[in-house]
Amino acid sequence: MKKSTITIDVSLDEKNVPESINWSATASTADSARPAKALMLSFWDGADKAALRMDLWTKQMMVDEMADFYYQTLMTMADSFDRATHQEELVNDIRTFAKNFYTRFQEIQLKENKA
Repeated sequence: MKKSTITIDVSLDEKNVPESINWSATASTADSARPAKALMLSFWDGADKAALRMDLWTKQMMVDEMADFYYQTLMTMADSFDRATHQEELVNDIRTFAKNFYTRFQEIQLKENKA
């Protein structure tokens, strides 16, 4: 059985706010740990029927980057749900929501920048 280990290192400031996030995986082709400004990690606990999750982002993560991150994550979730269930109507609902979310973000940003 093949095995891969994923390591996530988070450096925190005195208020426990992430200053840096670095990750590595034994199955990766990268020579060293890679930096990230944010992460979302989810596990499904089948016994409790509950999603366990961790969302972290560094002080360097900009608002526009967060919107991009959420948009791309939502689209990836749609892809994963499609592969797992083949529920095309629901997959399209997720994709439509993601596109609307991103469009609304851009509209709000334009409004705020004009103010």
